[in-house]
Amino acid sequence: MSANIKNLENRLWEAADHMRANSPLRLNEFAEPVLGLIFLKFAGVKHSKTEKELAEKRKNKAKKLGGASVSRERPVSSADYHARGTLFIPEKARFSYLIELPEGTDMGRAVNDAMKGIEAENKELAGILPKTFQKLDNRSIITLLKNFNQIPDDIEGDAFGKIYEYFLGKFALADGTRGGEFFTPTSIVKLIVEIIEPYQGRIYDPACGSGGMFVQSHEFVKRHLENGQKTRASREIAIYGQEKTDQTVRIAKMNLAIHGLSGDIREGNTYYEDSHKSIGKFDFTMANPPFNVKGIDKERIKDDPRFSYGIPRADNGNYLWIQIFLNSLNEKGRTGFVMSNAAGDAGHSEKEIRQKLIEDGFVDVMIAVGPNMFYNVALSVTLWFLDRGKKRTNRKNKILFIDARNIYTQIDRAHRDWTDEQIEQITSIVRSYRSENGKKYKDIKGLCKVATIDEVKKSGYSLNPGRYIGVADNGNGDDGNFGEKVKNLHSEFKDLTDEAHKLEKKVFENLKKLDF
Repeated sequence: MSANIKNLENRLWEAADHMRANSPLRLNEFAEPVLGLIFLKFAGVKHSKTEKELAEKRKNKAKKLGGASVSRERPVSSADYHARGTLFIPEKARFSYLIELPEGTDMGRAVNDAMKGIEAENKELAGILPKTFQKLDNRSIITLLKNFNQIPDDIEGDAFGKIYEYFLGKFALADGTRGGEFFTPTSIVKLIVEIIEPYQGRIYDPACGSGGMFVQSHEFVKRHLENGQKTRASREIAIYGQEKTDQTVRIAKMNLAIHGLSGDIREGNTYYEDSHKSIGKFDFTMANPPFNVKGIDKERIKDDPRFSYGIPRADNGNYLWIQIFLNSLNEKGRTGFVMSNAAGDAGHSEKEIRQKLIEDGFVDVMIAVGPNMFYNVALSVTLWFLDRGKKRTNRKNKILFIDARNIYTQIDRAHRDWTDEQIEQITSIVRSYRSENGKKYKDIKGLCKVATIDEVKKSGYSLNPGRYIGVADNGNGDDGNFGEKVKNLHSEFKDLTDEAHKLEKKVFENLKKLDF
């Protein structure tokens, strides 16, 4: 990303965050209208570009006719814009119109009407755009409009998408533990996408949040289209998602639209509702589901065919999610998802399900990820990759384990990330294992190992990469990372302690309100 765009993102966020700090609105009430205004600016810029292109096309047509008038042609309509993959924006919904409204105008109503006007002209957005601007005062709306008007009109669509994702990430970070419900860090999503390789087909995310898996799948296809190929990347994939809250569905659909995409995103609780009738339907499934969820009503799902390996007796939703991901795939499908570390070694009924998954030949790659890579969990996680087509390959009796806990870039004290080079480092190991990149795979102590099903069986059907990889030998019997481990544990302990203090403070505040 260019330094100019990065600087612009920082300026835009600082201004919006300052306003948020001085607003009586809760974070989720503030986030949606802000994201809506970024969307509005993007849609207006794209509309203006298409408007010029259509005018130029008619002008050139007139020249070819020797200057003959083309006035008899039908007027340009929203259909002309839609044919070019552009949203049609009515005049009163354009940024330039709103920002010039006279003092004293009810700006909340004006922006709400702008959103309604866009939905009326673009049916795929019906009911999606935010219309809660009257919760903001006039001054705040005008300040936000001026803030986002800093985005230049000649900016490319990809840059707009990055600004939108940047704000999603910032809101997730500000929202702490709840932020992870709608946003997965882009680097994690990129790695999942690179490993499952969704070149073409139907993609499903039953816990889709803001739609990041779909956006990165589209980016993957664009990167891998051959030079000069005219096929639009968006035509290569079909998008299907589900989310339990209406607000998150709307944010996801705006995110898709700002990237020039559309998809079938439905509201529903995935534990109980299979809105897309998913069994055997998809080429790829990817997700970052909520971990270790308790209190799921198992009586409601006891006959659900998505849970073909059985309902785990433990009060935990992890192995329900794993079955949802696997059973939504067709016979050649792949899935990649984030999962709690505990799932790799869970016992009793969960172990029985895991054993069947392994013996049926579906488990392909397991990647251990270090702490502080997510906004909503400080602890380490594991990325699982299952492949229904694997048993027809020479990998059918093998599983690749990767320990990526020491691969990261420190962003700040409490957050880490992967660079594109680090993502490529991990991905290249997987592609060597699959014989996809012309490089011969080899085990590297402390980093990666291919284990046989028999080895996994002897290890109690554990899918914890640390069981197989070991530690790098630096000649003194220590893996050289003791200090780093202590630092990580201290950081995790401090984060948990800070969170406990915050919760304690909230409890006392609420008790005061109740006159305790």
